[in-house]
Amino acid sequence: MDRAEKKAAVTALNEVFQKTSVVVVAHYSGLTVAQMQTLRKQMREAGATVQVAKNRLAKIALDGTDAGSIASLLKGPTLLAYSQDPVAAAKVAVGFAKDNDKLVILGGAMGKTALNPEAIKSLATLPSLDELRAKLIGLIQAPATKLAQLTTAPAAKVARVVSAYASKDAA
Repeated sequence: MDRAEKKAAVTALNEVFQKTSVVVVAHYSGLTVAQMQTLRKQMREAGATVQVAKNRLAKIALDGTDAGSIASLLKGPTLLAYSQDPVAAAKVAVGFAKDNDKLVILGGAMGKTALNPEAIKSLATLPSLDELRAKLIGLIQAPATKLAQLTTAPAAKVARVVSAYASKDAA
């Protein structure tokens, strides 16, 4: 890489660190190209991104960002997984690490909070933003459905009583 490419890479990484809500750092030594492609595909499907960056450039890009606490993790062959959804990158990384022991999660950052590997694993167990939205909509709709059932129930009862009297008088 020449100087201009390095500067562009640092600028791009700095924007990533400023805009994303969670960054996961992991060692990927020993993963095959096919496994890395699978990891990238799974991340893309979850709305997250995986990037392998030079550690030195990543450390420079971390200066002045909330994720600066991960600078000490950038040693050796590391990859960065990040997403806007606070759970997506962690969930995919932990799931992939269960199947592939070559991917070792080192830690990460969520805003200004540094995360150790156990915190990343517990973050991965939380429901995603879409799942939380679905649950919230379900909770909001449930009372409306019950309210509609309650308002139609008295009318139905009256109709059944009138029908019973009508059938009784007809007989």
